[in-house]
Amino acid sequence: MESAHVPTPEERDVPTGAAALAKGLYLLEVIGEQASPPRFKDLQAATNLSKGTLARMLNTLVLFRLVRHEESDNTYRLGNRLFELAHRVWESFDLRGAATPVLDRLADETRETVALCSVDNNEVLYIDQKSRGGAFGFRIEIGRRAPLHCTAGGKTLLAFASPHERRAMLDHLPLERFTDRTITDDEALVADLALVRARGYAISLEEHVSGVVSVAAPIFDHTGRAVAAIGVFGPSSRLSHDRLHTTGRDLMAAARQISGNVGAMPMNITPQTRTRPVADSEAECVLPWGAHLAEGPVWIPHEKRLYWVDILAPSVHRFDPATRANEEILLPRLVSAVVPRRGGGLAALTQDGLEALQFETGKLEPLVDPEAEIADNRFNDGKCDRLGRLWAGTMRLDASRATGGLYRIAGDKTWNRMANGFTVANGLDWSPDGRTFYFADSVPGRIYAYDFDLSSGTIENRRVFAEVDPNEGRPDGLAVDSQGFVWCAIWDGWCVRRYAPDGKRERELRLPVPRPTSVAFGGDDFKTMFITTARIRLPSRVLAEAPFSGGLFAAPAPAAGLPVSEFAG
Repeated sequence: MESAHVPTPEERDVPTGAAALAKGLYLLEVIGEQASPPRFKDLQAATNLSKGTLARMLNTLVLFRLVRHEESDNTYRLGNRLFELAHRVWESFDLRGAATPVLDRLADETRETVALCSVDNNEVLYIDQKSRGGAFGFRIEIGRRAPLHCTAGGKTLLAFASPHERRAMLDHLPLERFTDRTITDDEALVADLALVRARGYAISLEEHVSGVVSVAAPIFDHTGRAVAAIGVFGPSSRLSHDRLHTTGRDLMAAARQISGNVGAMPMNITPQTRTRPVADSEAECVLPWGAHLAEGPVWIPHEKRLYWVDILAPSVHRFDPATRANEEILLPRLVSAVVPRRGGGLAALTQDGLEALQFETGKLEPLVDPEAEIADNRFNDGKCDRLGRLWAGTMRLDASRATGGLYRIAGDKTWNRMANGFTVANGLDWSPDGRTFYFADSVPGRIYAYDFDLSSGTIENRRVFAEVDPNEGRPDGLAVDSQGFVWCAIWDGWCVRRYAPDGKRERELRLPVPRPTSVAFGGDDFKTMFITTARIRLPSRVLAEAPFSGGLFAAPAPAAGLPVSEFAG
């Protein structure tokens, strides 16, 4: 067994005046990485240090008990002082101690291997594990290292690192191929990491070891920094695609518990979901698809089809309500909404801005990206006004800050930022007379109304049209009917609400799932309301009571909806 290469001080960016200290620390690393305890001549060969320099450094390290000299065989080993210092580290931040009961519980529940890992020298370092996988499980040794780019834990820690840390790691990360499923393309890896941030957990589908899959979620410290990841590992024959995603949602809850145990403030932008299922509902699940985050339904009259997206698949779908057939096109990056184009085809809002989309082939062609310089943002919902200008909101990938804006994109691809300061920019639409523009920000729970001027494409006089109590859910996608009533999906509210033009709640359509995401009117008379839903971040206990989460629903509407406008570009 060969010892690992340790970068020399010359290979690192050592501060001026710290050369001697760097050589001492380098020598410690060399001793620790040797396959067997080294002698003086072995260390001289490994470090290229002169005899006198090496002797002085070893004597100093022995003096401080960082290295011990074994006289029986004249070798050098790491000293006991390192164990003492390591113990002090865990006394102040006992991550393993906090995680142990959670690891034990998850190992018992999943009957697989559960591991805790962190980043060390641009690699994954496994610092604890519990295994219940039996003879056919996947075992991980504590202290084992693995690559960042193709393991669930590594991708989690990359995705949730700060932008400059992530960029630094990616710049020095060799995208080595381990299986035929390993991501070795920079652009594809960045797109995958964006998915991880958006859904809250990472998945590796045989990317590191053939036949082995894994899923992991981040653990944050009190500053909100991702300091570790907790993951479940096992054979692909036992951990199906659906089970991985369900486990990912459970891992997020487990990670929040560990974060709380070590003094962190767990981040959760949504209230606790209610688990009271709806026994009777006017809405029917016409497509039990199980999407992660279905969104953006839009009815195309001449096709008599409903288009919708699954942001986190990522995919675009075309649904035929007459036959209930659903076509799916997978895309290489996040997609949050599609709109029809006047010249035919679709325009798609993706993490790379606005792109032309050929549904039959899945081909994307860039059109314009107003936030090209904001890597951690993505577009969310979008619709066109009657002159064909696209209005769309943006949000941070993990919805952790109010970095979102509202944009107007003209047919000639010029754009303007119309408003900013939103956390989860969401549903938008216009009143039947075109004089009022509605726009939701989910986190504060508000639907705003603006005065709208169609000819100039301007908005002003923002006011709160309706507000949703956080204990009742959050406003998500919305649509306006021909009577001027605003229908809004209430995330975590098990319902869609209808608001009168004066903002008063007029009625509720109860649903058998907690997370409706958006609404659209369709059918020959525009009197069928289609409702998209999500299963993202729902724990298994909630999914057991709401199995149609992520499905497409339809219900009769008391008033017809309005046809959507096409993008002029």
